[in-house]
Amino acid sequence: MSDLQTRFDAAAEAVQQLPERPSNDDLLRLYALYKQATVGDVEGKRPGMMDFRGRAKYDAWAELEGLDPEAAMQQYIDLVDELKAQ
Repeated sequence: MSDLQTRFDAAAEAVQQLPERPSNDDLLRLYALYKQATVGDVEGKRPGMMDFRGRAKYDAWAELEGLDPEAAMQQYIDLVDELKAQ
């Protein structure tokens, strides 16, 4: 396992232990970066207008389309480190 993957996995665990719940914007960013790093570009159809949560998550992930998974991992790690420092 690469060093980046190890740090990414550690960040994914650390996010569960944050002392305060991140803002909705930070949660969406974490979700999108995690999905981009683990799955790749967004898949499936955009949720309907009445599925506000699903639509917001889909849109956040879709904004990262084309981002390299390794770059998404590093951005995720950086964001978790930022949130831990708050």
